[in-house]
Amino acid sequence: MLDDFFTRALIGGIGVALVAGPLGCFIVWRRMAYFGDTMAHSALLGVALALLLEVNVILGVFAIATAVALALVLLQRQAQLPTDALLGILAHSTLALGLVLVSFMAWLRIDLLSYLFGDLLAVSVTDIALIYGGGLVVLGLLAAIWRPLLAGTVSAELAAAEALNPERARLVFMILMAAVIAIAMKIVGILLITSLLIIPAATARRFARGPEVMALMASGLGALAVALGLFGSLQFDTPSGPSVVVAALLLFAISLLSLVFRRGERVLERSL
Repeated sequence: MLDDFFTRALIGGIGVALVAGPLGCFIVWRRMAYFGDTMAHSALLGVALALLLEVNVILGVFAIATAVALALVLLQRQAQLPTDALLGILAHSTLALGLVLVSFMAWLRIDLLSYLFGDLLAVSVTDIALIYGGGLVVLGLLAAIWRPLLAGTVSAELAAAEALNPERARLVFMILMAAVIAIAMKIVGILLITSLLIIPAATARRFARGPEVMALMASGLGALAVALGLFGSLQFDTPSGPSVVVAALLLFAISLLSLVFRRGERVLERSL
């Protein structure tokens, strides 16, 4: 029989994976992996400010991640620096500010490792309710902006010409990213959130025939990675969050091998 804490971890982790899958697809399609890292790194500053102001940590992370997303949009409009430079400045400065702020709060005992790498086995019933409740809201909003966001991913000019308002959809998508990072922080940690967003989506891309199918496959592969990672963590006594990411990486490696195998079969068929 599985312990209650393990069951809660499994349910909570699968909930995060189901929400992260569709969002991760847009990160892959739009080549926004560095943006995901920037949002995740800013989470530590949100944690530090939340503890300093004695407010809910999830709200603090969401507020700072949203502020970083809005700052990026405003800085991009200035067109004085390329986007990757802006992302680098925001990512490293917010992470450094968070660490410096934490160092000043000597009166608090803060487990930085749990924030950086997650503590999936510490998920509570309240956390599960937040994950699934918040996840349903995120997925509902994503479904509402799916068409303009997808059209803007293909061609922002054509989407604007069709009056789909891709810029508004992109801004909403950034806010949804901030929400998922705030929710998922306790599961896999600040430094590993982007991995759970990107790796299942990248794996699904090798098999999916369309965007909707890819989003569903990314959610399923993420859930499978959570299950494999948790059981591997239980078996080998390894950290739960990193174990989930390693499991996702193994699934991605298998997808690469299957692709190589299929190409080899095609070459063999042509030679015959």
